[in-house]
This record gives sequence, structure tokens and C-alpha cells, in this order.
Amino acid sequence: MRVLMISPGYPGEMPHFTRGLAAMGAQVVGLGDQPKEALPQEVRGALSAHLCVPDLWDEADVVGRVRHEARNVRFDRVECLWEPAMVLAARLREALGAPGLSVEQTVPFRDKEQMKQVLDAAGIRTPRHARASSADQVRQFAEAIGFPVIVKPIAGAGSTDTYRINSRDELEGVIPALRHVQQVSVEEFIDGDEFTFDTICSGGRILYENVAFYKPRPIEEKKHEWVSPTSICLRDLDQPELQDGRRMGRAVLEAMGFETGFSHMEWYRKWDGEVVFGEIGARPPGAYMVQAMNYASDIDLFGGWAEAVCHGRFSQPIRRMYNSAIVCKRARGAGRIQRVVGLDRLMAEHRAHIPAMDILPIGSPRRDWQRTALSDGWFIVRHPEFQATLNIAQQVAHDVQIYAG
Repeated sequence: MRVLMISPGYPGEMPHFTRGLAAMGAQVVGLGDQPKEALPQEVRGALSAHLCVPDLWDEADVVGRVRHEARNVRFDRVECLWEPAMVLAARLREALGAPGLSVEQTVPFRDKEQMKQVLDAAGIRTPRHARASSADQVRQFAEAIGFPVIVKPIAGAGSTDTYRINSRDELEGVIPALRHVQQVSVEEFIDGDEFTFDTICSGGRILYENVAFYKPRPIEEKKHEWVSPTSICLRDLDQPELQDGRRMGRAVLEAMGFETGFSHMEWYRKWDGEVVFGEIGARPPGAYMVQAMNYASDIDLFGGWAEAVCHGRFSQPIRRMYNSAIVCKRARGAGRIQRVVGLDRLMAEHRAHIPAMDILPIGSPRRDWQRTALSDGWFIVRHPEFQATLNIAQQVAHDVQIYAG
């Protein structure tokens, strides 16, 4: 099987997925706007060929170049796990006659309003919502829906440019910050816990699933620099509180026509027990959550995804042995990393439950916490018991501090 892999080296976990395809016997042809020599070594070793294009976002040019290559080489699949290039992947599938999501199927994954319209038609509970393309429309729909509301980009990913707005005055303060966004979704704010529903599928069958719990909710961790964002992959998926969310997740996949690959959905459980859809991407979760999922079961989901894509199966045994959390750390201060406090004590107490970690070296420039989820360091925490996992993760969040200056 020959697979055209869009952006095989970026974002950070793409090299692992590219490696997974090669390990499953696929001939992997990379497609991107970097020369092969600039790609990570893991990627270069996994590629049988690489097509470097001048501009990955010039879709017409890219499609033309790939069509030219396809005169001599057949591409069996086109894969993309990076949100911005999903529509390009769909256009290439249509041009090559390859299986997978079409453009018509892909657009609702990218356009949050179309996404919710599809699910409304399927009878799935979504937040009340409206599309706005002007400041006056944002004001009008916020009043109609009722405060608090969420305002976020129609085609965004993660929580970038996403705001919870509690009043008319707050809305007026946020509107200038959204001038660079062409269209936004104005939505009912759902108060409750936020979870994920992550799957690897083949032919419409769920071969692997994961449910994770955010602490705090992403919209909150985007507001406060001092927060250490934490995502906990839950060991026990059979607990009663999760069943309505899992059922909704399956219904969403069916309504969206998703059949093969990785998907990442977010959903809410309100205090009264009602479950409400959040959003879904035809891609894996970011911020190294796939790594946390791997450590929860001592599994390789990069290879598992590739096996599902190439061979329609998932042969690794799924043993849910641990709750597994990823905790992302943000440095305090500006400039370069100067010191790390609390790490020695943490490792002395919990080394057995921290299988992986990475912190920027002393002297490194700290990263922009608003532009990268992983920030200046991250820890994987795992334990068979949920409360123990949460306690250790909170100790990482509160007691380990990275200082810059």
C-alpha cells in the first residue's frame, strides 16, 4: 500500500504517525513545503519518497503536482492528521479517487456551525448556536442566546481566540480582539465537566476508544498563565457517568460520516447529568494526549492508527491498566529558563508513577504559553486508581515550578 502523508513532520507527534505507517508495511510518500533534509530523522527514515511543494496552502497547485506524480505512481490512501490541511487532503482524495472523507464530508469537521447543523438534524443535543460575521451579529446573537456565551472561530482548533463572555460589557471588550477572525460561532455556555471521546475506527467500526477529563476546562486554562493544563485518560470507561457521553460519541461519528482514522470529540456533562456535544475533529487529540493514552495501556496508538488505516484492524491487546494524565507546565517570568523548583521532591515520592517527562533545558528561551499547549515542560502521570492519579497530577501542577528571567 502506498500512502500520501500530508505534513509528515509537523506538528510534534506527526513523525510517530509517519513511523507507524512505515512499520505497517506502507510505502509512505511525504507531502509538505519543507525539503526532505529539513524533516526529523524519524520521518526521513520512514519515507519512501517526499514531494516538496512551494506552498502547501495553494490547494490548486498542490493538487496539480500530486496528479502529475500519480501518472506514474498509484496512491492508495491520502492521510492528514493536522487540522488546517484536512480540506486539502479531501481534495487530493477526490482528485486521486482514494477512499476517505470527501470535501463535502470534511467541511463540517472544520466549520463549527455546519458541524452543529449536521448534528442538530440527527437529534443530537448541541449548544444553542449561531454564525456571526460582524460585530453587530455577535451582539445580536449573544442577546438572543443569553449570557454567558462562548464566542470562538468557525474554523478554529483548540481554544485559540475562544472567549467566555458573561455580560454586554465583557462582549464589548472582546469584540476588538476578534477583528482578525472572519467568522465566529456564538454559542450557549454549557456549565459542567468537560470530557473527550477519542477513537480509532476502520470502516465505521470503533476499534479503540478513550475518554479523558480536562482539569481545568480548556477555556479556563487559556485565560490564566499560572494554570498547569491537565488531561486525565480514564481507566474505567464503564462507569455509569460516562455512558451517555459514549453513546453520544458513537451517534456523532455516524452522523458525521466518519469511518476510518483517528477522531477527537469533546463533550460536556452538566451538573444535572445531561450530556451536550462540544465539537469533533477528524484527527487525534493534541498536546501529547496520545502519549498519555499509550501509557494508560502500554500500547502504541501511532502504530494502531496506521494498522487500522492500512489493514482495517487493531491487533494490539487493549489492557486498561492505568488512569494516565498529562500535565503541561508553564514557566513563570520572561526570558530564559533559570531554575526548576520541586522536581527532586516529586521524583523522590512518585518516580514509579511518572513514566515520562520533558522540561526545557536551563538557558532555553521560554515558550509563548498562549501559542503552544505543551508550554515549557510536561509530565505523564499514571496510577491504577483515579484519585491517586489526580493527586499526583495536582502535585505536579502545584509544587513543580519553572522559573524564567
